[in-house]
Amino acid sequence: MTYDLPALSRRRLLALGGLAGAAGLLAACAGPGGEKAAPTASGGFDGPVEGQLSFAHWRAEDKEVFDGIIADFVRKNPKVTVRQDISPSNDYQSTALQKLRGGSVGDAFTAFRGAQFTDIATAGVWSDLTGQDLVSRYEPTLITAGAQNGQQLGLPYQLVFNMPVSNPDLLAKAGYAEAPKDWDGFLALAEALKSKGITPIAWPGGDAANAGQLLNVMVVNNAPSDDALAKIQSGELKVTDDWFLTVLKQYAQLRPYFQAGATGTGNEAAQQLFVQQKAALLATGSFQAAALRKLGATFPLGLLAPITTTADKARYEGVFNATFILGVNAKSAKKGAALAWLRHLSDPAVAGVYANGTAQHVTVKGVEYTNPDLKAFAPWLTRRTALAPRFQFTNLDVRGAVENAAVQVVGGTAPEQAAEAAQRVIDQKR
Repeated sequence: MTYDLPALSRRRLLALGGLAGAAGLLAACAGPGGEKAAPTASGGFDGPVEGQLSFAHWRAEDKEVFDGIIADFVRKNPKVTVRQDISPSNDYQSTALQKLRGGSVGDAFTAFRGAQFTDIATAGVWSDLTGQDLVSRYEPTLITAGAQNGQQLGLPYQLVFNMPVSNPDLLAKAGYAEAPKDWDGFLALAEALKSKGITPIAWPGGDAANAGQLLNVMVVNNAPSDDALAKIQSGELKVTDDWFLTVLKQYAQLRPYFQAGATGTGNEAAQQLFVQQKAALLATGSFQAAALRKLGATFPLGLLAPITTTADKARYEGVFNATFILGVNAKSAKKGAALAWLRHLSDPAVAGVYANGTAQHVTVKGVEYTNPDLKAFAPWLTRRTALAPRFQFTNLDVRGAVENAAVQVVGGTAPEQAAEAAQRVIDQKR
């Protein structure tokens, strides 16, 4: 089921004029909830704010910013130390739950929206944050991905745009000051870039965590409903249906516009092509802005989502996601300290340090954005965007089969053949 929120309710965030783009927010999936820790009179979980706290996440590029935030937290809570336990995103997706269950890693932790959030809930590892004071510091329409069965188990911290990052200078060089409004226009843009000796799209097709990001924008306007990918998992729809074959055929049309060897390209290699201005688009998302700057990008950054239909049929201009879901481990012996850490992160001033230091918009109310890239991306806060559909999958085997179909097509497989192979896997795994 999907919910389309009224425009005014989506435009309430801070100095940049409001947090919008929450069209198509999905209700949390049904399933078992987490453990509710007993609050103390001061509003925290049982247990003192002391000891060594493990904070588990996958954003290695944010470590330095978190180090500064941790130092501030420790100054205010001198009996606590905080250790960052960081894993690569692929590893975190597959191994975090096993580590969290033991309680020694991830007293406070993060989770991806979708399959990982649901798996952690099923295992009873989330502590229920419902009624805690820090929840009111968040935009309520943007934390639904952390709720289940009426409980607020986690708090999505990041607001990101899962669509290609652009180099506006290279687009202008090809004669495009504005983004095309339809699929034919996007192909014309790609051809214009190619004619200038520029690779139109750098795509990390060999990196599973990032290869599937492009699927978000390829699906949203082609899909028969906002929850179409969830229906593929449930069996109500198939990847052999005409609408998804259209998606795969469009991937085939993009083959000439990806870099050579795209299906084997890793994430950093794709980033380097973009940073070196050999490619005009990087088909990942706004969440990589800080990494691009660290790699040496000095040019302006923008966002450009291909419209895969005619202009009159396009329901959305792009996609967003509310993820990096913060939580307290129900298996931890340090819940009081873990909740204090989350409360610190939820302070608007601290959230602003995180946002501006990492080039990531956040879901906390009252944050002032000063980062130039966040300002450049700000127009997308009020455009009509859909909640990234890729994360509707709660079964990673099914998601992998669907995403791999696109990779196979880019590699030269016929769309119909790739779809049939993927559907066989889906039928076995769902």
